[in-house]
Amino acid sequence: MKKAFMGVRLKRLREERGLTQIALARALELSPSYLNQLERNQRPLTVPVLLKLNAVLGVDVQRFSEVDEARYITDLRELLDEQTEDEEAISLAEIRELAANMPAVARTLLRLAKSRRDNQEREEAWATRLGIDRSELGAPKLMPFEEVRDFFYARHNHIAELDELAEELARQWNVRPIEAAERLEKRLEDTHGIRVARAAWQGEGGARARRRFEPAEKILTLSPQLTNGQAAFQMATQLAFLEARPQIDAIAAQARLSSDEARRLARIGLANYFAGALILPYGQFLEQAELLRYDIELLGRAFGVEFETTCHRLSTLQRPAARGVPFFFVRVDRAGNISKRQSATDFHFSRIGGTCPLWNVYEAFAQPGRVLTQLAAMPDERAYLWIARTVSRGYGGFGAARKTFSIGLGCDLRHAERLVYSKGLDLKDREGFTPIGAGCKVCPRSNCPQRAFPTIGKPLAIDENQARFAPYPVG
Repeated sequence: MKKAFMGVRLKRLREERGLTQIALARALELSPSYLNQLERNQRPLTVPVLLKLNAVLGVDVQRFSEVDEARYITDLRELLDEQTEDEEAISLAEIRELAANMPAVARTLLRLAKSRRDNQEREEAWATRLGIDRSELGAPKLMPFEEVRDFFYARHNHIAELDELAEELARQWNVRPIEAAERLEKRLEDTHGIRVARAAWQGEGGARARRRFEPAEKILTLSPQLTNGQAAFQMATQLAFLEARPQIDAIAAQARLSSDEARRLARIGLANYFAGALILPYGQFLEQAELLRYDIELLGRAFGVEFETTCHRLSTLQRPAARGVPFFFVRVDRAGNISKRQSATDFHFSRIGGTCPLWNVYEAFAQPGRVLTQLAAMPDERAYLWIARTVSRGYGGFGAARKTFSIGLGCDLRHAERLVYSKGLDLKDREGFTPIGAGCKVCPRSNCPQRAFPTIGKPLAIDENQARFAPYPVG
């Protein structure tokens, strides 16, 4: 644990309990002067003190956790950069102090920002009714998939209710690695009278689909191109709607999404989460992950699933009593579109504009099928180990179009030694780390050779003798 100065949080806890400094010091078997120094951030809050707070007052030590601190820092920087003029700019040091010592204030500011966005959405709705151009009213409304993505992000990509249910059902149904498809097909037929068929068919627009369920005929049709692991996942998704529908509906309702489309997407996302947890049961999967030092390819082989599925499951292992490495998972295409972004950790790319071109998820496209590693440093001095590799799939023959994505899996540098991918890397040589950012429009690195846009909210020094950020092509 690094030195954590959380005096304001400690003082707030004391005031909530109606205790004087002397009374709390006596209860914790500390001297009043030492407690006073803790509250004034003259001394760090140590693990022994945290354990005493838990034992004496029953305080959850997670209250003093730094898990959300970096999220607050990133979100506050985005919010405050948009709201302040250059002469009133708020420094990163001030934002860090706010996030670390006054998280309740930080949450309130972010809630107010969310309320403002909600008001904008209501204005847009009225504008639509009255025939007013909505572009005049400010920021656009979140798309349904963005709402759902933010919901999973807020839950740290761990849905405990579904994870525990899936693990228990996997035990009851005797779902084993490699053999999952056979067990799930048997469950569908014996319990629900559903027959699984393998046949190619086309959805809307001629797109080939992986799964199609016909309730009246009780037939689940799967693409013959699916591997056993992919077929198991599709059957598990169907079982999610059959066996975990009440839980899925309840969680989707709690999300308070704004449209039926968003709620449908949330239910699909939750069913997929359940499917992953069913074929990769939490306890078994975490045990193997630790044993193999998070070697993605070996882990996928052990459970008979694809690289992407393995990475996605690794980003969900945040059960309080048995946590895995907290990962950030992302899937991007060649154009930089992020189609999946889930986080069990505090890494957060901006919602404004694109991502950083120096990030190794883009380099992976030049070396298809090869696992690339990268030690990357963010502007806030946090550092990460990133693993990236392309995945490709297609169901046609020669000349048919294929989908190709780059999968990225990252973790904070302090967890890097637990991963096989840290082998041969100098984790202490910060000068050798790649300096990446959250996207040009919010990145403060003014001297980056790959910068595409000026930072939002910062004045642009325009010099007619320079061609930087020119609106037309230059030679």
